Amino acid sequence: MDAYAELGFLLSWLSYDLMAFIGLIILGLVIILVVRLLIAFVPAIAAALVVWFFTGNTWWTGLAFLIVAILSILKKLR
Repeated sequence: MDAYAELGFLLSWLSYDLMAFIGLIILGLVIILVVRLLIAFVPAIAAALVVWFFTGNTWWTGLAFLIVAILSILKKLR
């Protein structure tokens, strides 16, 4: 192998490592955001479960979830 072929091989491995590193950082950020979102919606999920347990109606359950979720988001904004 000549020097240019070895350099190209090395650069290809470096670029794959860099792409994998960036991809893992993006994946980690997405996971962190999803976990934070789930934690933020715990009260809304709890309210929806209570409404579903008492009524059995998915429409009221969804409405309760949306109302509590909107209220919790507005509370975090202030």
